[in-house]
Formats: sequence, C-alpha cells, structure tokens
Amino acid sequence: MNGIKKKHCSSCQKPFNCGDTIEGESCWCNDFPPIFNPFDIADCLCPSCFKKACSDKIDEFVATITPETAIGNKASLLPETTQIIEGIDYYFEDGNYVFKPWFHLKRGYCCKSDCTNCPY
Repeated sequence: MNGIKKKHCSSCQKPFNCGDTIEGESCWCNDFPPIFNPFDIADCLCPSCFKKACSDKIDEFVATITPETAIGNKASLLPETTQIIEGIDYYFEDGNYVFKPWFHLKRGYCCKSDCTNCPY
C-alpha cells in the first residue's frame, strides 16, 4: 500500500490525492500560507480549488491593508519561506514577474524599488 489518501474535493467534487499520507508525510497544501483553516471553508479541497480559496482569502485580507497598517501586519509574522506561488505571490506580465501585495506584505517592508503592487 502506498499510503496515499484518495479524496474528493468538497467544492468541485473531483477526485484528488491528498498528500497527507498514512506514513505521516505532510500534504501539498502545507506549501501554501497558513492564513486560514481550510475546514472553515469546507472539507479538503483539490489543489486547484485550494489555491483559489487561498487566493480569495488573501485578496480579502490585502483589501483591508493601508500604508499605515502594512507595517507589522500578520503576513509579515508568518514563518519565512523561500517558495513563492504563482497566483498567490506573483503573476506574469509581458514575460516578467510582478509581485502581488501579499508577497510584499510577507517581506514586511518596502524595498524602495517603486514596485507596482507595493502596499507600503
């Protein structure tokens, strides 16, 4: 037995492999920012629906941030990670990375590079 858990997405109903194995390995969803408990939304979500739910939750949070509240925000208190996720931390525009406000908020300060989506 390979220990992979088969689940159905509670949003789209598509089957997917849960990365949380019987052997105790960590799930792929742990690569996403721990900004909400997915069980607040539903049972397990497939990678596509989870990414969308995470992105929506981040967008809701970012909408509440002003330059005055950006410093010391809860995103900057999350554990540091070197992994960035397309659609969460950045998008591509004309072949270039464009960092989203969430990426800047996680960094915790303005880099003074006049970034397009700087919340500071």
